[in-house]
Amino acid sequence: MTTTSSSASQPGFAPGRRAALAGLAALGLGTVVPTLVAAPARAATAPDAAPKTASADPVQLTLPAPTGPHRVGNVALHLIDRSRRDPWVPSHPPRELMIGIWYPARDVEGHALVPWLPANAWTAYLQDNAIPSGVLSVPWTHGHDGASADLRGGPRPVLLFSPGSGGDRDTCTTLTEELVSHGYVVVTIDHTHDSAEVEFPDGRVEPRTIPPDTLPINTEAVSVRSADALFVLDQLHAIAAGCNPDVEHRALPHGLAEVLDLSRVGMFGHSMGGATTAWAMLDDRRIRAGINLDGSLYGPVLAAGLNRPFLFMCSQLHDFTDDPTWVQTWSHLRGWHKLLRLADAAHNSYTDLQSLVPEAAAAVGFPPSQVELLIGTIDPVRSVLAARTYVRAYFDRFIRGHDDHLLDRPSPAFPEVEFLA
Repeated sequence: MTTTSSSASQPGFAPGRRAALAGLAALGLGTVVPTLVAAPARAATAPDAAPKTASADPVQLTLPAPTGPHRVGNVALHLIDRSRRDPWVPSHPPRELMIGIWYPARDVEGHALVPWLPANAWTAYLQDNAIPSGVLSVPWTHGHDGASADLRGGPRPVLLFSPGSGGDRDTCTTLTEELVSHGYVVVTIDHTHDSAEVEFPDGRVEPRTIPPDTLPINTEAVSVRSADALFVLDQLHAIAAGCNPDVEHRALPHGLAEVLDLSRVGMFGHSMGGATTAWAMLDDRRIRAGINLDGSLYGPVLAAGLNRPFLFMCSQLHDFTDDPTWVQTWSHLRGWHKLLRLADAAHNSYTDLQSLVPEAAAAVGFPPSQVELLIGTIDPVRSVLAARTYVRAYFDRFIRGHDDHLLDRPSPAFPEVEFLA
């Protein structure tokens, strides 16, 4: 999926889908790696790095299994906010979104697994990135479509997720499923015409149409995304009250309304989704805690700050030294806040690309040097474990009130996690 830096001015970062680097677009990546020049998606650096042809057996991509005791349910909802028009396509009807609700499930028998992208979106994704059909098979998630919610243990805290610029709502499924397996509800958001390849129930796929990255465009984008997130939160309250906001009025999973504890809401996001998290928290106190996964910040939060917990997690090449938006915001944070680094990680190490890139590298022609640019040199298994563990520890502490003290100081169990501030 397209996952990018969220800053148009940040030194060393090239945000935006249109800034895809040599070979990186073959996984839909608007990149954050400095100083390279855009080139055709399938340009290989050596003959033995050439991608497979469509006649070769497709590589079946896989995602790490969640580790918690709960099975995972999923439902996709089609929402329309009739109070707003789409800002990126003026002729478009009122603002239209797709979301995924991931929740602990009780009985998954007879409920099919959900693909990482729906069929038409996956086809568009491959075509958009010049990957021949039959080279890669869509990864399957561990979410079971429409399974009944597990109401044992009572209502569950709710977390919103916003992806990076150009990223789809499935960008961080590995993190999402881990949180759900440990008892959270996670609601993932497609920001239509900012996200890439958003498929709606009628089968149409809305592409990314947002203008090229500039500071004003990115600021507007984060403002729009924040409004999307708060609208989604309103719709969750409607569901909890017994309503069904799905445009097609498809049946909701049994127990979904009852499993939502909307008195305990958090939010996290990758890249521009991290900026969205901060802006949404500033606008709505219902969001009690947030995490920014390696994204620059935009808008009024830079000067206003936040008075609730906020965690920054960064990659090896992103910290206070090259992101003035972090420095400015940091001085205005009045709640608990920390900056952690995942050592030797790249911008996309917080996304599913950390697992998918090594699996797809040979098929799409990525030599080791390109893999390193995408996901760093950190061991992928350790990276996934560390990100999952620290994100869950944070929400356990500030949403659930269960503090394991992992966030107090560096842990010898996770030497790759550095406490920077």
